[in-house]
Amino acid sequence: QVELMESGGSSVQAGESLRLSCVVSGDTDKARCPAWFRQAPGKERERVAFIDSHRSVSLSDSVKGRFTISRNNANNTLYLQMNALSTDDTGMYYCAAQGWCLGATLLPALYNYWGQGTQVTVSS
Repeated sequence: QVELMESGGSSVQAGESLRLSCVVSGDTDKARCPAWFRQAPGKERERVAFIDSHRSVSLSDSVKGRFTISRNNANNTLYLQMNALSTDDTGMYYCAAQGWCLGATLLPALYNYWGQGTQVTVSS
């Protein structure tokens, strides 16, 4: 069994920064190629950042230059550093992992494990 638990979401002003964390517990070896997704009200869930076991990173165009994804394997934690936040970044942020790494896929259906999400609200 794999569990993912996000934290760090908050309400902030535009231009501010937040750091999200996701702790992976349980059978952590089964949680591969983790990623961060977000979902705004009325919109589809979108992948914003991905990192593989070699620390190769993929970021969506909308967050390049502002967001950084990283991982600490020693404590099974995934991070998302978000700078220069805008109102467009508002949404529920989820960490997810693949049971068998298929690469930097954008498709939520190919991620087997999900956290419950942490809310990020950016106001102008």
